[in-house]
This record gives sequence, C-alpha cells and structure tokens, in this order.
Amino acid sequence: MSKLPAIHQFLDLSDYGRPAAKIIANRLKETAFTPIHVTIGFIIAGLIAIACILTGHYWAAGFFLILKSVLDAADGELARLKRTPSYTGRYFDSVADILLNLLVFTAIWHVTDTPALAALLAFLGVQLQGTLYNYYYVILRNRFAGDTTSRVFEVDTPQAMQGEKQRHVNILFGMYKLLYGAFDQAIYRLDRTAAQGKWLPKWLMTAVSTFGLGFQLLIISVMLVLGWKDYIVTFFIAYSLMILVFVGVRKAL
Repeated sequence: MSKLPAIHQFLDLSDYGRPAAKIIANRLKETAFTPIHVTIGFIIAGLIAIACILTGHYWAAGFFLILKSVLDAADGELARLKRTPSYTGRYFDSVADILLNLLVFTAIWHVTDTPALAALLAFLGVQLQGTLYNYYYVILRNRFAGDTTSRVFEVDTPQAMQGEKQRHVNILFGMYKLLYGAFDQAIYRLDRTAAQGKWLPKWLMTAVSTFGLGFQLLIISVMLVLGWKDYIVTFFIAYSLMILVFVGVRKAL
C-alpha cells in the first residue's frame, strides 16, 4: 500500500526497497509480528552495518545498510496492511533513524582521517536533506489523502490512535522534538510557504527524493564498497548545498 493515491505517486529514488518491503509485510501480515518488531529489526541491521564499518567489512556493511533501508519501509507497509497505523511506530522509527545516522557517521569518522567537525557537518547536512524531503512529501500526503501519521508541522503531542498508549506517544514525541526540532525549524524557515503553494510537480519530488534516507544509505554503501570511504563526508557536505537549489526551484514554481 502506498503513502499516496496512485495518481499523485512519483518516482521515489530513495524507495528502491519498497518491492522487497511489500513482500516482507505480506509474509508477516497474518503473523504476530507487529510494525514495531520490524522497526527493531532495522535497528539491529543498522547496528550490524556500523560494526562492519568499524571492522573494515565494507561489503557486509553495504548489505546491512540496504537491508536496514528495506526493513525501514517494511514497518510502514505492515502497519498499513494490518490497518494499525500509530504515532508510537512513527516516532520510534524516526528516533531510531537519527541515532543510527549519527552512529554511522561516527563510524566513518573513526575509520578515516576525516576531522570530527567535518563528520558532524556531514551528519547535520544529511539530517537537513532528509528533513526537506520529508517536509515536501508530508505536504503531499496530507493534501491528497495519503498516509496521515506524519504531520506537516510537528508542534503539539498528537492524540494516541486506537491500540496505542498515550504515554508511549508522549515519550516518543518528546524524543522526536528534541532530536528533530531544530532541523524542522531550519527547513521551515527556508520555505515557509510550501504548504500553501500549489502541489509539487512529480519531477521535483523525484529530484528531492535523492535526499531520502534510503538513497543516502545507498550512496554510503556504494562508496564503501568502491573504497571511497574517505570521500563520504565531503560528498554529503557538498550535496547539502542542493537544499538551497531545490528550495529555490520550489519557490520559483
């Protein structure tokens, strides 16, 4: 099941794991596995990938980063198949993503001669990239009756959905705001009127999807396998400049 109605779907370059994620979700649909279990699975895959980076097993690191991306899509697919969307799952997923991203760039810093400040800037750049992509994507989903567990503006704690506890939502939302609040504010300040403008063309969303976490993990995997680990941080710092380009194009439209 897609996050958007078919007529508004675009080629999402970060969502290459969706076909495999759908297979996994369909296999788990009639089992006791929940979306939270799948999220825990991608956390484990991410941690194994980080361990592989630290020990120099870069092909294995690439495999587990891609597996993490697939499972990251599968938890949402399973939630939609079982009709159990939840804010608990949504925020747990996001909190896990940002912490794993930080650990990935820490590992890359550890195995290269990259300065710590540069690694930090790359991590911040990756988060800003992902935030812009999610900002535009959530606007589309809210406008066209797509998945609604993500909100354009994450300001107030949402009301727990059926089947989840408000206490869990409160805790995870607080963690989400702590970890993502500054990134959300930064992107909103860059493009305040995105939610009021006309919908984004599909070609622009495809271009911005290169900021999606799945595509970012794919780039890291490829660079690790090709022996380009020393250039990963530089690449993501430089590619962050495309944030200004995409926002400028969106405003011009």
